[in-house]
Amino acid sequence: MAPVAVGGSTAARGTVGHTGRAWTAAGPEDAPAIVFIHGTRLSRAQWSAQMRLLAPRFRCIAVDLPGHGALADQTFALEAAADLVAAAIQAEAASGRAILVGLSLGGYVAIDTAHRHPERVAGLVLSGCSAEPTGPGALPFLALAWVLEHVPLRPLTVANRWYFRLRYPARVADPIIEGGFWAAGGAQALRALVATRFLDRAAWLWTPVLVVNGALDPVFGPGGAALASSCRSGRHAVVRRAMHLVPLDRPRAFSRLVARFADEVERSR
Repeated sequence: MAPVAVGGSTAARGTVGHTGRAWTAAGPEDAPAIVFIHGTRLSRAQWSAQMRLLAPRFRCIAVDLPGHGALADQTFALEAAADLVAAAIQAEAASGRAILVGLSLGGYVAIDTAHRHPERVAGLVLSGCSAEPTGPGALPFLALAWVLEHVPLRPLTVANRWYFRLRYPARVADPIIEGGFWAAGGAQALRALVATRFLDRAAWLWTPVLVVNGALDPVFGPGGAALASSCRSGRHAVVRRAMHLVPLDRPRAFSRLVARFADEVERSR
């Protein structure tokens, strides 16, 4: 898969990459920074395609959230997750600010990070997080948390591996499977989201927001336009032939949207 070139050459000067306990960073150290935040029960390995496509032009940082991946021994809490993202930005972004790209759980964490650490956030790309986990809307989150807590780990792992191998080509599925599946951390995270009004928080943010949803996502897709319109500077993009996991379903299309948004944010500074 070749690097995505949007608005310029893919040649990278001073490209440096490294993997630490909590995050992986790649790309030119002085380039605009993008932090990728994974979904429930997955890990930073979810973003392998975006890291490969975008690191030639951007400083790309993929984090493991508490309770997931390398941080599976930590209890998930929203404040801890936001602090981790802010620490990654401080350590890896030359400007001290970054665009946050979050899928599902990662989108909610991105909103919370912008709420708690606005000085670190240059913009948000929110995918698959357009539903408010409050009131009746909390039921799907709690139901999935119950499944992750009560179904034995081995069958869950087998089912996850089967799903990703069946649904995606090896170049997408293999890194995710290698990164592992983290049921306990996923359940903690889902319960931590419940009763928090993330969309209200997003509406008060001054940072530009791009909401991305799959055209075939029946749960989160319908609320994307409403979320974008509630933001001070927001817009909505719908990706055809994509369901909930847009970055995996359409990695090139998603990466182009992120690159275009990052270029716009950088030009506006």
